[in-house]
Amino acid sequence: MAKTPMYQQIAEDLRAQIETGKIARGSQLPTELELGARYNASRNTIRDAIKRLTGLQLVETRPGQGTFVTINIDPFVTDLTADPKTGFGGGEGATYLSQVSAKHRRPETTSPRVELQIPPTAIGRRLRLAAGVQVVLRHQQRFIDGIPWSLQTSYYPMDFIHRGATRLLTAEDIKEGAVRYLAETISLTQTGYRDWVTARPADDNEQKFFGIGHDAVVFEIFRTAFDQHGNPMRLTVTVFPTDRNQFIVNVGDNLPDPRYEEGPDEST
Repeated sequence: MAKTPMYQQIAEDLRAQIETGKIARGSQLPTELELGARYNASRNTIRDAIKRLTGLQLVETRPGQGTFVTINIDPFVTDLTADPKTGFGGGEGATYLSQVSAKHRRPETTSPRVELQIPPTAIGRRLRLAAGVQVVLRHQQRFIDGIPWSLQTSYYPMDFIHRGATRLLTAEDIKEGAVRYLAETISLTQTGYRDWVTARPADDNEQKFFGIGHDAVVFEIFRTAFDQHGNPMRLTVTVFPTDRNQFIVNVGDNLPDPRYEEGPDEST
């Protein structure tokens, strides 16, 4: 019987350590030199072992960072068609795909980072602002059970500050929700929104934050909210990594709840 090649032996040993938890999911593997010394193997042999683990989707290599063990993530399902009249910008939230994971903790969000800036042309157009007009930007990182879920940035016309909605400038959560705050403060009511969904390669910052590879893809959703006069009152841009996010769009009234465990077939 032919002897098992060295690279396969190394790959199998590392696979066993990953699957038993000895090497934690999301952790970085030792360098090729360190693995070579550990297994008394050449660099090419180590590279072949890593390629085998990559083929098994147990590890991924991130240029300039190293090789990392992949994370098993129960996908998050986000309802994109929640009631637009909620105080929280449309009520978008996520649940876990499986009923088992539904018992996990609720999403967590960092305190907002607030900036004033002249927005990129594409942002200004969606808000129907004249060139050179400033906006208030509120940026937050969102997690579920410590796993990076999304990056969210909301843009508000600077005119809202002049009209009295000064809490938009504070680097803290607006507990009642920004939409409800704007209704109570400057009498702007959100009556609906439009989602524009795209997909694109992740940039460097997104790769690092989400812990995804250089060739990973993210969803980018541009949500433009409209007030009772039909004018744009908010633009929220949310970036979701595709490896852990799925979306639901409901059309019609009194729809039954999705049966996540059955998968995306006609019975859902």
